[in-house]
Amino acid sequence: MSHDTQVALVTGANQGIGLQIAKDLAGHGFTVLVGARNFERGKAAAEAIGPSALPVQLDVTDPASIAAAAAYVDGALGRLDVLIQNAAIMTTGAHPGSVEDYARATRASVAPLDEMRAVWETNVFGVLAVYQAMLPLLRRTPGARIVNVSSGSGSLTVASDPSLPYRSHFSPLYAASKTALNALTVAMAIELEAEGIKVNAVSPGFTRTAMNAYEGTDTVEEGAAEAVRLALLGSAAPTGGFTHATFGAIPW
Repeated sequence: MSHDTQVALVTGANQGIGLQIAKDLAGHGFTVLVGARNFERGKAAAEAIGPSALPVQLDVTDPASIAAAAAYVDGALGRLDVLIQNAAIMTTGAHPGSVEDYARATRASVAPLDEMRAVWETNVFGVLAVYQAMLPLLRRTPGARIVNVSSGSGSLTVASDPSLPYRSHFSPLYAASKTALNALTVAMAIELEAEGIKVNAVSPGFTRTAMNAYEGTDTVEEGAAEAVRLALLGSAAPTGGFTHATFGAIPW
């Protein structure tokens, strides 16, 4: 593969929204690194995408895995134009049924602390760890950008509005982890704005994936759209925003 081709790394890309983002970017001429905790699943996903996709074993909770992935990108391709941080979990076990069941099981009064720590380890600390490991590569690549896949459920403005229907789903686990991810996005954007590296958060919307037991209302194509749009903007991308493909800017 040519080292002149733009390179994108997508975490959690062996299924769902991450896989669709990887497919879409490959279709736009990127070399796409399919990050997956399980290498064999990542390999199968990369093979399904085509020759412009490469599997990368990447567990965002494992420092050794992150370091090895960064070394691989550096050695094999020598550049990273786009980092899309998509890997996330709602629970460490089986989904407890419906979205309503999950909301009831993760309210602040009953949320298991160990479970909260595990969700935040992937959704928050893992994002920061991958950012720190990949930043030297991004800094070497003109026009680099970062897209953090967040969720509208993490909006404190939405959670504070009694008139909005999904307010009752806000919990210390998944929703609050996305609030924290939004804060990380702002911190990253502030740190990198003078260097021209653009950092944004996106909401995929209520997308039908395994994470929500396929209760979502949107397709994975719709869920991937905003992350892909920002990745394709290059140096023309804004920075420090939180957006959705249809609704535009989302309040923090």
